[in-house]
Amino acid sequence: MEQHNRYASKFAALALMLPLGGCETQGAPQFILFGAYFPGWMFCALLGIFGAIGARILMVISGLSGVLPYQLFICIAVGLVIAVACWLFWFGR
Repeated sequence: MEQHNRYASKFAALALMLPLGGCETQGAPQFILFGAYFPGWMFCALLGIFGAIGARILMVISGLSGVLPYQLFICIAVGLVIAVACWLFWFGR
């Protein structure tokens, strides 16, 4: 039984460390805004949200909102594409 507990604790420690393999030693990309560090992923997510809102406004103005089905998914997809494109443009990952 003690042998089993020892292997279980080693496996648990390994399982907890595996997600850390994607972490960088230099730290996450960040911007300095108003004297505080602001994560780069959050900045790109905000740009994606504003892009999705802009896409929704353009769909309403152009009249596509009455024609296109699944508008929520279209706006989410547009926002996601904008966020990922910003991330790739600024951080090259």
